[in-house]
Parts: sequence; C-alpha cells; structure tokens
Amino acid sequence: MTAMDIAQPEPAAPADAATRQFVTFLVGERIYGVDIMQVREIRQWIPATPLPNQPHFTRGVLNLRGTIVPVHDLRAKFAGALTDATENHVVLIASVGGQTIGVLVDAVSDIISVDTSEIRPVPDNAGEADISALLGLVSTEDAMVVLLDLATLFPPPDRDED
Repeated sequence: MTAMDIAQPEPAAPADAATRQFVTFLVGERIYGVDIMQVREIRQWIPATPLPNQPHFTRGVLNLRGTIVPVHDLRAKFAGALTDATENHVVLIASVGGQTIGVLVDAVSDIISVDTSEIRPVPDNAGEADISALLGLVSTEDAMVVLLDLATLFPPPDRDED
C-alpha cells in the first residue's frame, strides 16, 4: 500500500434508503417509535411551566438552552388521562416541521433499524385516537411497535387565528 492509498478515503457505502431507524419508547404497556432523525435529545422529566388556553395534552413549556419548547403528554393525547409524571419519565426533544417540541413518555426503550418493506399498515379499526398519525406497525423479536408521525400528531400551531 502506498502513502497515496492510505491518504485517500474509502468510498462510502451507499445509503440504504430501504432501512430506517426509530427510537422506541413506552407509554403504558405500548411500545411506540419515532424516526431517529427527528429526535434531538432525550431529557429527564422536569415539571413544565403551564400556559393558559392550551390543549389538554400540552403540559406546558420548558426552557431548553434559551429555546421555549412545548411539552406534549403522549398518554393524554391518546387516552385523555394525564401522565402522573415522575423523575423516572423522560421527554423526547424532537424537531418537527421546523419547530422543536417535547414529548413526555414513560421510558425510552431502544433504537431499531427497520426495513421499510417490513412496515405494515395500521388497520382502520385499530382503535387509536388518530390513525392518520400512525406510520404503521413493525414486529420486533419482543413486541409490536406502533410507528408515529410526529408532524401529523403535533402539527404546528395555526398563527392566523389572531
């Protein structure tokens, strides 16, 4: 091998567009997943500052290094009942449609790689509150994971209502 061979970087392996990674997490007994490219960080729950006239599932806002981040309770969004949040709960900080949001969940489980051909559609009678926000279902060795579309689940606020 010559010095020239060592100095030249090896060609990168082509990106496999048919594989996506998801961060999986628990809400109650259910396992959900969101695209890893949307997740910016995972933080321990600290109480959010409540704001008036917010949807029932919005717990309030956090100051994240100078950025005000709304925190949404996924259990409340799906089931109506607020999470009795403790220091064991976590907030997924995600970038969705140009905005930063927090999603309160029970615990983060894993990162999974999924071949997109393995993602199954959600049945119309699945019983979730809003199936348009569900990307699909994927089976892992342990369980069925419900894949969420955060942009549909938590669309940006309509600023034209003023």
